[in-house]
Amino acid sequence: MKPRPARRGPRRAGERMTSVIRARLTYGTTPAPTCPVRLGRMKGNALELRAVTKTYGPITALGGVDLDVGRGETVAVLGPNGAGKSTLLSIALGLRAPASGTARVLGRPPAEALRAGRVGVLPQESGLLEDVRVGELVAAVAGMYPDPPPPERALRAAGIEELARRPVGRLSGGQRQRVRFALCVAGDPELLVLDEPTVGLDVEGRRALWREIRTRTGQGRTAVFATHYLTEADDYADRIVLLAGGRVVADGSVAELKSLVGGDEVRCVLEHADPAELELLPGVRHVSVEGRAVRLRTGDPDATLRALFRGYDDVKDVRIEGVDLESAFVSLTGRRSR
Repeated sequence: MKPRPARRGPRRAGERMTSVIRARLTYGTTPAPTCPVRLGRMKGNALELRAVTKTYGPITALGGVDLDVGRGETVAVLGPNGAGKSTLLSIALGLRAPASGTARVLGRPPAEALRAGRVGVLPQESGLLEDVRVGELVAAVAGMYPDPPPPERALRAAGIEELARRPVGRLSGGQRQRVRFALCVAGDPELLVLDEPTVGLDVEGRRALWREIRTRTGQGRTAVFATHYLTEADDYADRIVLLAGGRVVADGSVAELKSLVGGDEVRCVLEHADPAELELLPGVRHVSVEGRAVRLRTGDPDATLRALFRGYDDVKDVRIEGVDLESAFVSLTGRRSR
């Protein structure tokens, strides 16, 4: 293998620290890439799962999951707690082996694609070296990848250029999350796997992160992310894979998932609402009551409204809306997300 040419600027500091950080890096559970060869881009899917199962004793985390993620897609993996989202992502990254079935990432076994530097990972929980400067950490991680871009590009992508000289131990929670994202994209990966990517970020931070992700997928890269924030999936995902009980219960665009549920929603404020009584109203398919807030999914909103006003004297703030992603989520999984 030919030695790398000398580089100027921050990369030198990163290269001096690489051997130290290799031994100390606690960036989640993701193994550092070691393969020196950048594999050529391949046609086909970025991620393929075939009949994947995973059990933990008597618990089935995944029960025969099939999934294809095409190049350039932004795919959200949604589901209630315990649905199997993190297990699915771990198997896709080669961090866990399936009990049965197969996984392929960019046409190769997951661990091999990860070692080759073709996958960037933002885990839900990961440690960072407290006494290392942000710029040095990003440069060192970039230096572990084959043919990485300048580390300044990752700092800029994460919006932390002004933090480059600050020790990680002096960062806020949101700033640390941005550093993790910079590490995720430091090697210019073809596939991004993001588990709860915007936890700890403020509104502007979330928007900036998603702008960067969408810019990358617009260039042909792929993003797969798990989140409890349904508004993010609604706003940014090309496609949603909905898990429940370790199985895929729905797979399609936001509009397609909403169409599976169908109907409209009558929303109102009602004191002492009884869900059992509201379910008897004409046209009503599903009832949701949270305090005084009532949601009635109905196939006949006119009939539902007439019966609602006949039966209740204290109905307030009535409006009719199309079914949103949260309503589809609740209907298809039986559980409510954030």
